[in-house]
Amino acid sequence: MTDASFEDGREAPLNLGALEEEDLKVLSTLLQDAVFPVTEMSWRASERRFALLVNRFRWEDRDAAERRGRSYERVQSLLVVDNVLGVSSQGVDRKDKDLILSLLSVTFEPGEDGAGHVLLTLAGDGAVRLSVEALEVSLRDVTRPYLAPSGQAPDHGA
Repeated sequence: MTDASFEDGREAPLNLGALEEEDLKVLSTLLQDAVFPVTEMSWRASERRFALLVNRFRWEDRDAAERRGRSYERVQSLLVVDNVLGVSSQGVDRKDKDLILSLLSVTFEPGEDGAGHVLLTLAGDGAVRLSVEALEVSLRDVTRPYLAPSGQAPDHGA
């Protein structure tokens, strides 16, 4: 008889939140290389909520996939930022409905009294900047994992 390993546990969808900058770093790592159509960005000013539906590479599963010789996976996830006072973007053509964007990182630029900016940095010099009253971000998987269409893990070179 052997001890149970982490891989033996039941796999569950991610449902994480960030109320502090350190928490956001974890979400950013999980969101690196997520891809999404520009049409999947939504800001509801009256609710002070920005939402983004992404196709997230499952970084948390990469090592297990490699050890077991199985394909890499992606999953659709919902990134929600609450307490949003304003949204601005750079290098993002919202009129190009076929535009696919790739998320590189999610960071927080603190301001006064807990306010600040959540910065979504995109590949190709694009960015979305969310002015927030307070940091409150959630990441939740909303579909079952599916095989990554490329069959490969994202590679940022050596």
